[in-house]
Parts: sequence; C-alpha cells; structure tokens
Amino acid sequence: MATTSRAGRATAPLGQEPWPPRARLIVFLLALYAMLAFGDKAILGLVGPPMMADLGLTNAEFGAIGSSFSLLFCLTAIVIGLLGNRVSPRWLLAGLAVVWSIAQLPVLLPVVGFAGLVGTRVLLGAGEGPAVPLASHTAFTWVPIRSRALAAALLAIGGGAGIVVGAPLLMLAIQAYGWRAPFGILGVLGLIWAIGWLAVGGTGPHHYAAPGTTAGNGPSGSRGTPGTTAGAAGGPAERVPYRRIFALSTWWGAVLAGFTVFWTLGLALTWLPTYLEEQAGYDPSTVSLLVGLPSIFSIVSILVAGLVADRLLRRGVSRRVAYGVVPAVAMVAGGIALIVMSRLGAGWPLLAAMTVAFSTGPALTPLTNAAIADVCPPAQRSGVLATAHALATTGNVAAPFASGLVVDLAPSESAGFAAALGLAGVLLLAGAALAATTIRPDAHAARLLVPG
Repeated sequence: MATTSRAGRATAPLGQEPWPPRARLIVFLLALYAMLAFGDKAILGLVGPPMMADLGLTNAEFGAIGSSFSLLFCLTAIVIGLLGNRVSPRWLLAGLAVVWSIAQLPVLLPVVGFAGLVGTRVLLGAGEGPAVPLASHTAFTWVPIRSRALAAALLAIGGGAGIVVGAPLLMLAIQAYGWRAPFGILGVLGLIWAIGWLAVGGTGPHHYAAPGTTAGNGPSGSRGTPGTTAGAAGGPAERVPYRRIFALSTWWGAVLAGFTVFWTLGLALTWLPTYLEEQAGYDPSTVSLLVGLPSIFSIVSILVAGLVADRLLRRGVSRRVAYGVVPAVAMVAGGIALIVMSRLGAGWPLLAAMTVAFSTGPALTPLTNAAIADVCPPAQRSGVLATAHALATTGNVAAPFASGLVVDLAPSESAGFAAALGLAGVLLLAGAALAATTIRPDAHAARLLVPG
C-alpha cells in the first residue's frame, strides 16, 4: 500500500519509505553516544588488576564496584524514559551525557578509593541508565517503521565499537598514565559529544508515525498530527494503559530474555579481562586486544541479525520470527560456548569460544527494541522502552557481584570462574527459549488496536 503526502502525491509503498534528510547523521551521532556509553562500562574491566592491587580490593569488593554502576541505572532509566514522552530528546540526551561525563572526572584524584569509586559509578549509572532506550526512541523518530530493526542494530554496533576501538587506546593510557587516566579521557569526550548534539540533534519527522499510518511519511517530512487516533488507519491507539502493554508477552519476554543477555555483558565487562590475565595467562597488553574480539563479532552478529530481520520482514515473514526466533538462534550458540569455555584452557579454542559466548547475545536487544516499538503507541514509546531496558539491565546489577562472590566461595579460583561461566550459559539458553516463544509483535499490535 502506497502512502500519500499532504499534497496528495503518491510516495513509496509502506515499508519502503526512504530515510528523511539528516536521518543518517542523527543515527551516526546516536551510535557515537552508545559508543561512549559502552566505553565507560568497559573501563572497569580494563583497570581491574592494577586497581585491585593499588587499593587492596577483594574480588567481592571489585564486583561491588561493578554492580554499583546499576544501583540507580534502573530508576533513572524509567523516570527519564517516561519524561522522554514529553520532553525533547535534544535536551535530555545532552543532559545525560553531561551527567555521566562529570561523574568520571573525580576518579582522577588520588584520594578517591573504594567508597569514591562506588559513588562515581552510581552517578555514572544514573546518567547512562536512560541512554540506550532514549537513543533508540530518538532514532525511531528519524526512520521509517520497517527500518527500526536496522537503526537499532546500528546503535548497538556503536556500543560494540566502544570496546573494540576504546579498549586498546584506554590500555595505552593506563600504561602511560596509570589506571585513573581513562576515566578523565572519556569524561572529556562525553562533554564534547553533548556540545555537538545540542548543535544538530532533535526529534525526527516520524515522531508520531505508527504501523499502518501515514504520519511523517510524506516528502515534506511532516511530523504528523499528534491528536489523531490511529485505529482508523490500522495502527495502535494514540495511548493505552501501561498495564496492557506490560501484560503482553512481547514486552515481558523481551525483559526476561534481555536480563540473561545483560548478565553475560556484566560478566564480560567486569571479569573477562581478569579471567584472561589470571586464568589464561595473557599479559595486560594482549588482554586489551583480546577483549575486543567479542565486541568485533558482536558488531557482526548485530548487523547480520538486523539485516536478516529486515530481509524477512520485506518478504512478508512474521515479526515473531524476525524479532524472536532470529536472536534466539544466536543466543543458543552463545550459551553453549559459555558452558564449554572454561574447559578449553588457553589458545585458540578458548578465544573462539569466548568470542562466540559474548558476541551472540547482543543481537537480541535491537530486535526486541523494534518489537516493543511496534506494539507500543508512539506517544508512550520512550517510557515503555526505558522501563523494559531498566528491568533487563538488572542483569548487569547482579552479574558482577554474584560472579565475584562465586569465585570467592569456590574451592579454587579456576573452579569459581568455571561455575560463573556455566551459570551465565544456562541463563542465556533460558533467554533464548523465552525470546523464541514470547516475542509476538503481530498478534500484540492487533490486540492494542482499540483503546482499553
């Protein structure tokens, strides 16, 4: 079905609309935003051994610092996400970047120890909590409906690039200036991004577009009419009670499956460098390169999953397959690799298993973001995405501390790491089963056609 502009001119068929002007620039800036956010998360794993030696930290204390990042992460993600339904993302995203940048600068002071690190990581998490869902919501306002999976994948690729590009450079800074230096570097880069975003960022012409509507699809790039009910056009109602959205298995299935992915991410960011150095015997410089392997291949898995989903949708395959089954297949491979990883010793078998273990799960998040966006009225999309992200990232809260505790309680450090990796693998397999069976955007979008 072709869409029609306000002037009555026919435009591209629905699902094949071109990206509006500036959309690529905006998506690129938002990918940089995700890149800086993931670079901030990666710091702790890179500075782990020298930090622990300098401050005399136990494994549990180091894990507590990693988990403290997520203490306010979930709360601010929900609050700012709901605020994003009403306030321009131009100011919200810039403000969050300023908060998380300023949070890192005190670490440069030599007097900042365990308590100070916990405090700065809490503030950092508060600033970054709403970052990914709000960036996704903003990107969705700039692209046509069928391009949401691809746009979300590009943002996720930016996050992976934050580790691929950042880890070697940050390790050079650690070796030259000490373990505190990377915190200051990323703090300054975040402030520079905020200035650039204020200059060109904002909301796009698809802000009010919903599946089956024509808002924002004309050549003029109009925003559409916010007061229009979409039921007559075949899309969701303008607003529905949040409880109806949260009761859909597409939403809570995405949350639970996402929890397992973020568990593995928290494990990788906090403990993978230490595991490679102390268990596999690699030197710190080599570790800084090796931890980038999962991120490089996560970029590949995210992009491939996004392109496969996009191709399936264009061929008329259901969104249940594109957004649920496709990432589930990738997660199964990751879960198996996590379980066998600790049994392989050093060398290329370990590196291959590590790469698969930590690179396949991230394919889930952009696709479930697109699935949630498809069943959610546009006026509530920011808050719904943020709430899902906040609950899913509690995996980040639990994994660093729980894994450190497992290592401390095990009869040996190697046995502890094996148990921690096995637990993450079982969780990821459970998440794959949830993604394949609960993500049903087509049925659930239809269920919300009429306001309840």
